[in-house]
Amino acid sequence: QLQLVESGGGLVQPGGSLRLSCAASGFILDDYRVGWFRQAPGKEREGVTCISRSGMSTMYADSVKGRFTISRANAEDTVVLQMTDLKPEDTAVYYCAAVWGPTAKICTLVPDKGQYDYWGQGTQVTVSS
Repeated sequence: QLQLVESGGGLVQPGGSLRLSCAASGFILDDYRVGWFRQAPGKEREGVTCISRSGMSTMYADSVKGRFTISRANAEDTVVLQMTDLKPEDTAVYYCAAVWGPTAKICTLVPDKGQYDYWGQGTQVTVSS
């Protein structure tokens, strides 16, 4: 079966850093477009960043550009999200998602069916003093 598992969330002070990981089970994650999404209480799910198949391109939401970095660690079959200068408004459940196919060559932050087919269970990130 195809599974994605997020890890690395937790409580951090404003200005701090966290490293989230998205690990694949049952497939080679490098063959898939991978995106990170987040959902805060009372708000809709929003796209944060994505990386295309084989890391051909990346995309970032304006709200995180310059603070977050997505990359692949293929030896571990993992995609990582390095978050720095965290702000209280970054507090949310963060989800990893993936899709295979011709569209995987490019990035998108749209969480529609067909754009991302596989989703992890989410990991909580809380930014607070």
